[in-house]
Amino acid sequence: MSKTFAEHIKAFNQHLHYVGKLPKDFQVMNPFMDNPETLQVMQAFYDKYYNDSNERKFIIGINPSRHGAGVTGIPFTDTKRLEAVCGIKMQSAHTHEISSVFMYDVIAAYGGTKDFYKQFYINSPFPLALVRETSRGQLLNANYYDDDTLFQDVKDFMIESLRKQISFGLNTSEVFILGKKNATFINQLNHDAKLFDKLTVLEHPRYIQQYKSKQKQQYIDKYKLVLGDGMKK
Repeated sequence: MSKTFAEHIKAFNQHLHYVGKLPKDFQVMNPFMDNPETLQVMQAFYDKYYNDSNERKFIIGINPSRHGAGVTGIPFTDTKRLEAVCGIKMQSAHTHEISSVFMYDVIAAYGGTKDFYKQFYINSPFPLALVRETSRGQLLNANYYDDDTLFQDVKDFMIESLRKQISFGLNTSEVFILGKKNATFINQLNHDAKLFDKLTVLEHPRYIQQYKSKQKQQYIDKYKLVLGDGMKK
């Protein structure tokens, strides 16, 4: 009997481990190893929305933030939306992440979590949180493309990660990439590994929330138009 989409994702997340090189001052945070409850809520989420073998479209972010998927283990889902929208409460952490706010507004426009997650799967080429330590010892969110050496160090890991996720049952004829700079680097990976036929780029939720909040509805409408397939008007 073939595995469900949920079973594929849960196994992938449980075995996530980065052992490659990293430039000085960069660190990887693995929420599935750092907090036992993260593993529990991640499993509950995917059992709720992905307990089938349906093909889905792939939406690719950058890499998890410390306050979003870096805590919940679920891309673009902070603990507020995990509880209020998905009905899954996390006891050990309480987070607010602005990218999650926009993404769940898009999901609401789609008709809700059930309809959205039935058709789409969201994750990242580097599915673990990256942080950079400042000279004062503070840990700040980092993107895999912030440093060229970092990108080169994690490149092979990202290609392998994308291949594994595609094997869950993802449609590779078109992939939706969040963030223009992200798209530049995904295009490089795609050139080398031939993963997707077409790359379609959308503005990143964080960019919209931080810099284009007055035009937020226009961006929600754009997401609806680009993602298509039953997006409610």
